[in-house]
Amino acid sequence: MSKLTKIERDTEIYYNQSNAPMLIRTNDPKLIRKLNALAADFPELCKLTEEDEICGSYFEVDKHRVSIHVTRPYSEERRQRQSQWARENGLKGNTSSK
Repeated sequence: MSKLTKIERDTEIYYNQSNAPMLIRTNDPKLIRKLNALAADFPELCKLTEEDEICGSYFEVDKHRVSIHVTRPYSEERRQRQSQWARENGLKGNTSSK
C-alpha cells in the first residue's frame, strides 16, 4: 500500500443489527495489523476479504469482537485531581490541561 497521510488513513465500519458480521474497510496500518493478527489467531471470528492498493483492506469481523467506547470529557476538577495524584506518585508524562 502506498504511503498515505494521516488524514487519508480512514476507516469505515458497516454494522447492522442482524447476525451478519461487521464489515470494516480501513487504510490504517495499525488497525490492519491488529485485524490481521486476529484473523491469523481466530479465522472463525475475523477474515480478510479483499485488499487493494487504492481502497485499503476489507475485513469481516464477528460483531462481538468490536466495541466503540464513548466517554464524556473529564471535569477540570477531575483532571486536576488526577494530575496531582500522578505528580505525587512519580508518574511521568504530560499532565497539563489542554
